[in-house]
Amino acid sequence: MLERIRESSQGLTAKIIIGLIILTFAVAGIGSYTNSVDTSVATVNGEKISQQEFNKAYQNQRNRMAQQFGKMFDTLSNDSNYMANFRQGVLDSLINEKLVDQSTQDLAIRVSDERIKATIRKMPEFQLDGTFDNNRYLAIINQAGFFQSSNFRDYLRVEMTRNQLSQALVATEFNLPYQEKLQQTLQNQTRNIRFATLSAKQFEAGIDVSDEEIKSYYQANQARFENEEKVKVSFIRLNVEDIAKTIEVSDEDITSYYQDNIASFTQAEKRRIAHILIEFSEGDMNSEAEAKSQAEAVLARLAQGEDFATLAKELSSDTFSSENGGDLEYLEPGLMEEAFDDAALALAIVGDTTELVKTSFGYHVIKLTELKAQVVQSLADVKTELHTKVSSEKAQNKFYEQTQEMARVSFEFPDSLDDAANEINVQVETSSWLSRSGNTAPFDNAKVIDAAFSDLILQDNMNSDIIEVSDDIALVLRLNTYLEANVKPIAEVEAQIKTILVTQKATKKAQQTVDELLVQFKAGNDITEQLTKNYASFTVKENVARYSADLDQSIAREAFTLPHPVEGEVSVSSVALSNGDLALVEVQAVNVREGKVNPQLAQQQTSQLAQSAYKSYVDSLKVGAKITSKTLVVPTSY
Repeated sequence: MLERIRESSQGLTAKIIIGLIILTFAVAGIGSYTNSVDTSVATVNGEKISQQEFNKAYQNQRNRMAQQFGKMFDTLSNDSNYMANFRQGVLDSLINEKLVDQSTQDLAIRVSDERIKATIRKMPEFQLDGTFDNNRYLAIINQAGFFQSSNFRDYLRVEMTRNQLSQALVATEFNLPYQEKLQQTLQNQTRNIRFATLSAKQFEAGIDVSDEEIKSYYQANQARFENEEKVKVSFIRLNVEDIAKTIEVSDEDITSYYQDNIASFTQAEKRRIAHILIEFSEGDMNSEAEAKSQAEAVLARLAQGEDFATLAKELSSDTFSSENGGDLEYLEPGLMEEAFDDAALALAIVGDTTELVKTSFGYHVIKLTELKAQVVQSLADVKTELHTKVSSEKAQNKFYEQTQEMARVSFEFPDSLDDAANEINVQVETSSWLSRSGNTAPFDNAKVIDAAFSDLILQDNMNSDIIEVSDDIALVLRLNTYLEANVKPIAEVEAQIKTILVTQKATKKAQQTVDELLVQFKAGNDITEQLTKNYASFTVKENVARYSADLDQSIAREAFTLPHPVEGEVSVSSVALSNGDLALVEVQAVNVREGKVNPQLAQQQTSQLAQSAYKSYVDSLKVGAKITSKTLVVPTSY
């Protein structure tokens, strides 16, 4: 049979069919390479912003907000309108950055390799004991997602270039005296007001909510009723504190450390000195000769028993020390010239004086007034302290070594933590359920949460990179269990929705009532009776400051938004308060008062002007730019 098939395949018809099949695959294959899908989210003057760039910026900003506002941001993130604006804000920032980058190129703003190198070496994150450590540098940038040092340098170059442009713009801004005076006047201004607050809760009585309304609200606002995504991770942990418990420190270790660091346990000899200085003009032989003669006369008078301090007050050219009898306090070698130091250090007995010592300042006579001998702490005195220090250093060194091993093995065997755990002799642990905020340590660390919810763990199911939580703790994570975000059933949130709808309807009724009262009040009618029917009355407040602490900020803000009252017109409006109530606010008088000038006001105004200048510059870049953006797609894991 095989032979007949082979013979049949040699015919012309078979060859044509095979040729068509090959051609089809060839064309399809070529198409798959030549037709790529454009996944960019925006294009700025021909340069694209990729979906990947947006995802990274979106997640970074979301993490920052979650860390800053905690549960409040969780509530905000359930609002679809808020999150739509949030995503648009992230995209706008990326577009602005792209425009600035293009502007720096057009302006030929550059940052040299030498400056970038110097900046990296000075960054405290990369230093160990005050010195740049290349291994630490590589570990940290790898952890941050820069797997080549050139990638980090490129990132730093962009950031420094942007900063150079922004600094050039903001550094040119300044405020004028009249602006400062005007701002000070506005800040010192107070207003006499009266306001009436209507509680929205009083309108809830008798309000009905139908099942259909509850269902419609549930369907339209499902994002508000989501159970957030959660994850459990398996992890291995290195902790310096745990390592320290296993460290053994011998007497030989302590002795060796003591001898190697003897200077740390030595209090150097201390010499207190005084001097009498006779100055001369450098290069002037006559002046120098005269000074030497005067100095020799000082020596002669000292030899005759005259008091050094008295002569210093009388004759020394060093007016500062002469007031204290020539006292220079304790000698610190290197502060004075070498000839001075050598002479002072040669004095062996308190009360001894030198012969004439010549420096560029003049001729000195130096006296030793106090001598404290060198004191060396004995090994026995510091043994307990050294045991702790040596143990800590050994633990830190072992922590660093094991961190490198943990990183290496968990990378080489990415499908399990067991190999890395065995290598460093720790147990694989399992976390409790983790969310994007509100976790206990060490899972309250932003780097840990970023890793726990990363694609590497959730989608690729691999070990994370090593995470340095602090100088003493390092983790590696992998996925244990993942629970996707899901919408709560309507039965679970029905009561919550009903409360929301009742509140909305009550607020609407309250707003209608306030609007009617406002119309009557502006018409000049007395609304006292209507306010009383709604359990409200006017409260009078005089000299209300712009940021009054004893008043709802919504009322204060509205009071300073309203125009100055004029004859025949009422300056009044309504405002919604932070607790859901509503208020009528009337400005009755505006008071201008003099006050102390705030010394920081000029700096604040300059800062505001600088921010405004930078924004205006970016806006000007948009005017001539060709910018297109697409519908934003946010991965469901976010």
